[in-house]
Amino acid sequence: MSKVLIHPASYENIGPAVDRAFEFFPLDLKGRKVLLKPNVLRASAAREGITTHPALVRAVLEKVRAMEPASLVVGDNPGLFNYGANEEAFRTTGLMEAAGPSYRNIGTDARKVGFNPGFIREVSVSADVLDADIVISLPRFKTHGLTVISGAIKNSYGILPGAQKAMLHRLAGGAERFHEMIVDVFMLRVPDLFIMDAVIGMEGNGPASPELRDVGLVLASDNAVAMDSVVATMMGCDPGLLRFLRKAREKGLGDYDPASIEIIGDMKVIPGFKLPPLGGEAVTGNQGMQQFISRKIMMRPRADRQSCTGCGTCVEHCPVSALIMQDGIPVVDADACISCFCCQEMCPEKAMTLA
Repeated sequence: MSKVLIHPASYENIGPAVDRAFEFFPLDLKGRKVLLKPNVLRASAAREGITTHPALVRAVLEKVRAMEPASLVVGDNPGLFNYGANEEAFRTTGLMEAAGPSYRNIGTDARKVGFNPGFIREVSVSADVLDADIVISLPRFKTHGLTVISGAIKNSYGILPGAQKAMLHRLAGGAERFHEMIVDVFMLRVPDLFIMDAVIGMEGNGPASPELRDVGLVLASDNAVAMDSVVATMMGCDPGLLRFLRKAREKGLGDYDPASIEIIGDMKVIPGFKLPPLGGEAVTGNQGMQQFISRKIMMRPRADRQSCTGCGTCVEHCPVSALIMQDGIPVVDADACISCFCCQEMCPEKAMTLA
């Protein structure tokens, strides 16, 4: 039976909830490589409730550091609006300051891994994710126009750098296949612990809705399916209606049946919580959003001749060898490029632009 901790918390007093999370879900971190993966959708102020709050990241960092890991990295790859701008997103949200020396731009290095050929044969995953001994996921309690909720499973979508996320959106074609695809991404590296920022929740048409709710909680679990089941229930949604939870159960990742989940704390349904349409109409039926996704897929890196020094760093680190040097500057092979934008992230001169 999976367990989900529900603990009262505020951003001013979040430490006790984090302490309890590690008490109920202990991890041996001494001498291990640890990655903390917050939800950093885009550059936004912490008060907007779009990203994991710096207070939670800071509290988890302090707890983990005390366990003497060999290394500790905080990183994420932002979503559709901020490809190639990891550092800007972390600075704006306050997460870079919270992470301190543990922050790393995980978009600068990626490796190809096999994927579900029903969508695409390979994807690139941030190397820091693949190299970590322990991954701690720090999702937010919020809605999503395509998956209804954006919780523990959806947070792993950020292990993919660059426009691969938009490309997979398009390849999925609709809400049902997208639900299935995010489970495939999640399975590339299943995190070891989930600690959710539910102090302020988001309702309406997330994941960047202006409609916020004071929830006053931190949730924790070592099972993403159980956590997302509890989140859905608290939002007033039957978890069995969510295709990605059904797919996750089919894959043996856990059970969303409330009878199979032990609740540690007090779970209450939030009255009048606003959910997006269950069929994903908020995204799939939005022509403007579909056009935006299409533009993101078509973007390719291009070197600025005045800024580029011809150092070749981008060529060396391209995970699919899509860049070659011509006349002293890198040139992209559009057919080979997978739009991960690692080249833009790691360019020391910031000479790679997107066009």
